[in-house]
Amino acid sequence: MAFTADTAQFDFSGVHADAFAGKRVLITGSGKDGGLGQGVALAAAMNGAEAVGVHFNSSYRDGFDLVDAIRDQGVHAFALQADVTSHTDLWASRSYTIEQMGGHIPDIIICNSGLTESGYRFGRSLPEIEDENMAERRARVRSAFMENLTESRLVMNTKIDGFLSWTHLWASEAIYHNSPLQLVYVSSSQAIDPGVAVPGYVIANWAVLRLPEVLRVNLGKSAEMVSACSVMFPFIRTSMTEEYAENEKVFGRWQSRMLETHEAALSVAQLLSRPASELDLGCFRLNVSGDADNLSTEWSKVLITTDEEPVNWGP
Repeated sequence: MAFTADTAQFDFSGVHADAFAGKRVLITGSGKDGGLGQGVALAAAMNGAEAVGVHFNSSYRDGFDLVDAIRDQGVHAFALQADVTSHTDLWASRSYTIEQMGGHIPDIIICNSGLTESGYRFGRSLPEIEDENMAERRARVRSAFMENLTESRLVMNTKIDGFLSWTHLWASEAIYHNSPLQLVYVSSSQAIDPGVAVPGYVIANWAVLRLPEVLRVNLGKSAEMVSACSVMFPFIRTSMTEEYAENEKVFGRWQSRMLETHEAALSVAQLLSRPASELDLGCFRLNVSGDADNLSTEWSKVLITTDEEPVNWGP
């Protein structure tokens, strides 16, 4: 696929300048043309980043096109191909990334890898087909069952296992190198406001909301070296969501139109311009208001709490 992004849209002309200036930034899942990861990579490159790591697994052609586009802006960029669910791939990427970043670890890692589901009737049986015999129905239902759960498993493995593995690798490097690291986990508003037919996607995005707290508890006295937060986005127009771009029943729950990737990337820059200590352990949701021609965005901090109440069940 040809590189289609308009790089000028990702030049924020000094707005939120502290977000990327002079920083080494690595974005997972940033190879796909037209994706959110690509947008954030371009935003980093066009707004003063020292180095940008473009990670991808299968989207290698798009990934190399993005690297070339960033280099054309005079910014050091490198391609990093790895399966985030492969521990061997991740370990092998460690020394290469450090080498490409001049002997240093990244300052910011944005965990953006993810897949979506084509959608299925979760917890419901398939509709009957007229004149279909029982043996054929069992075969059709079994086939759909296997395909649906295989798809969900891949979605959850990519997000949950991928983010966990990436965190384990680079948090330990931050402590070893005594170099502060900021982690940003990309989630979705569907984590707290689930949509139908995509159970694996919802569960995966909910899980990553807890990663900052899990990391902080496990780092103990070393927690000051690593800050982490989660961000939840509404619908953004990408290759994964394009088919829903005109379907208000899907995206209209939260917004009058889908955000473009440069608009989402600007919001990421706004968030990262805040001190890392202010974002640490936070779960932030990007909210959209206004009509399609006059859209505005605003971050809110979502508090994930556990409330308990006694139950009077008797002896």
